[in-house]
Amino acid sequence: MSMVAVARRAGAALLIGLLALGLAPAAEAQLMELTPEGRAAVLADPATPFAGPVKADVTVVEYLDFNCPYCRKAAVTVGQLLAADQKVRILYKDWPIFGGVSAYAARAALAAKWQGRYIAAHDILIDSPARLATEAQVRERLAFAGVDLAALDRDLADHREAIDAVLARNAAEARALGFSGTPGLVVGAFVVPGAVSLENMRTLVNASRRLEAPAPRRS
Repeated sequence: MSMVAVARRAGAALLIGLLALGLAPAAEAQLMELTPEGRAAVLADPATPFAGPVKADVTVVEYLDFNCPYCRKAAVTVGQLLAADQKVRILYKDWPIFGGVSAYAARAALAAKWQGRYIAAHDILIDSPARLATEAQVRERLAFAGVDLAALDRDLADHREAIDAVLARNAAEARALGFSGTPGLVVGAFVVPGAVSLENMRTLVNASRRLEAPAPRRS
């Protein structure tokens, strides 16, 4: 997936419209618009873990590392968005860039999917009050969230190749989108490098809805 095919700088007219909707001027400095090809690529895997309704009209995609402090802040904002807007869903794309424990946490969360516990694993790990320094800490938090650790170990082994493929694809997408760190966000039609305020996120969601709205029929 090439960067050219994925995103382009948002045009002047679109930026003016976003500012009129309430986007803070500082937030538009690095704003990119996702191309239709890019959106299709980012949303292609139906097995990507998500929260929110299946038939959402706007999707937020987060590339995250459980040891990223900014990801923890973004998780609060995303949670507020989900609570306030019943037509938004979020896709979670694990992108561990902070070393071995981050990689283990990402793999463990993905393996928990085979127990139907990815969201529980994500929430308990992203809500950690401090950096996850050891695999034992990761496992302790997962157990607290109701993850069966024996089953987790089996799934880590049995589904190793599938988990490897997910992480490799997520990393490739993040790089193609131009992200240099976490969190990386795709809010509807927009690529946002880094966390944004709830107000700006809602502005981008509403702008995405306008872009997706069918053109009025001419009589």
